[in-house]
Formats: sequence, structure tokens, C-alpha cells
Amino acid sequence: MDLTNTTILITGGGTGIGLSLAEALSKKGNRIVICGRREEKLREAKARIPSMEYSVTDLRKPNDLQALFEWTTNQFPDVGVLVNNAGIQQMLDFSKPDSVKNPTAEIEANLSAPIVLSSLFIRHFLRKEKSAIINVTSGLAFAPLAFLPVYCATKAAMHSFSLSLRHQLRNTTIRVFEAIPPTVDTDLDKGAREKRGQKDRGIPPSVVAQEIIRGVEADEFEILIGMAKNLRESGDKMFFNMNK
Repeated sequence: MDLTNTTILITGGGTGIGLSLAEALSKKGNRIVICGRREEKLREAKARIPSMEYSVTDLRKPNDLQALFEWTTNQFPDVGVLVNNAGIQQMLDFSKPDSVKNPTAEIEANLSAPIVLSSLFIRHFLRKEKSAIINVTSGLAFAPLAFLPVYCATKAAMHSFSLSLRHQLRNTTIRVFEAIPPTVDTDLDKGAREKRGQKDRGIPPSVVAQEIIRGVEADEFEILIGMAKNLRESGDKMFFNMNK
């Protein structure tokens, strides 16, 4: 699929993978629109990419999702790509129930929001000659880390949703891609990495962005990046190795 000269909405585009994608895709002649909860991060991102537009959006709020769809399609009717990238990650220990706070936050941001946004934008995309939905999941969908139980579960669910959505839309002009990175050096996992003393920071988000673009342009519907390929192929074995 050609990724030039269109408008692309990237959720969670103020930092990490989303920002790297925004930078790389803007260089290919696209208009980029991003959203996120933290306006200061969105402003910083716009300072780096002045042509970019942004919306302050809390994906956990249904009204915000509807407002984002209406604003984007009204202001940028040529929008043709939705990148479901935003995510929340929490270390939750269910053996200590009193320590588990707001366990549904990840479900709302990582799973419910992409499903709702996909359903909204499909209505718009069906009128276009070409369009795409790109879901950013994780290698942890196949080999979960037990101390990130809900996060990993949402990524597994998004993998399943991507498969079904791709099948349902197979006879339309909408293409459904799934980008599956390994650990990435972003703020998402920074705190958890430090707590568990993990020295491997993961691959740079710029590498992930370039791999996503390469995969989409090659019509590679499951874009396995780095060691995520190993997790996809031997998830059960990796789970037990990772959670000894």
C-alpha cells in the first residue's frame, strides 16, 4: 500500500512509536494528525513537526472518541489511515488485591478505544478508493509477562481483533495491518524496566516506525519486528522461559 500524500491519524502520537511514525510519515508527504491525553507532549511534538495537527483526547472516554472522529473527518476529510497506537501499561499483582488499582484502564485505552475508533472510521473509509487501519500490538500478545497481565491480555485481544477485522473487510478497499514490535525504548515501559532492573532498553522507536512503513508498503499484514517473530512462533515456550 502506498503511504504518501494522504492524511494519517495516529493515536498516542506525542511520544514513542507514535511520534517516530509521525516524523517518518510526514517526510513522505503526508499530513499527520495525532492525539493524546497530555497536551504538553502534543505541543512538544508539534514543535518538532510544525505541519502536524493534534487533538487532546482521552481514549478512555467514549465521548472523546466520538469527538475525535467528528473533528478529524470534518477538518481533514481526506484522512485515509488510522493508526491505533496509544497504550497504557501497568504492573499489576493480583496476588495482592489491595495493590491493584484501576485494573480496567488498560482495557479501555488499549482495547476498547481501538475497537470503537475502527468502527467509526470504517464508515468514512468505505467511501475511499484506498484506506488502512494499522493496529500496533506487541510480541507480548503471544508470550505474556506475568507482571503485566492486563496489558498483555489487551494486546492478545487486539491480535485476535485484527485477524477478524481483516477477514471481515477482505472484500472492501480497507486494509488491516498489525504491527508487532518487541520491547521498545519508550516511556511506556521505562518505569517497569527500572523496577525489575532490566538493562535491555529495547529497540529504538525510529526502527519500529521504519519497519511498520516498510511492512505496510509491502502489504505485509502481520509486521513482525525483531524478536517478536520468535515470540509469535513459540509463544508458550517463551512464556515459561520469561516467567521462571
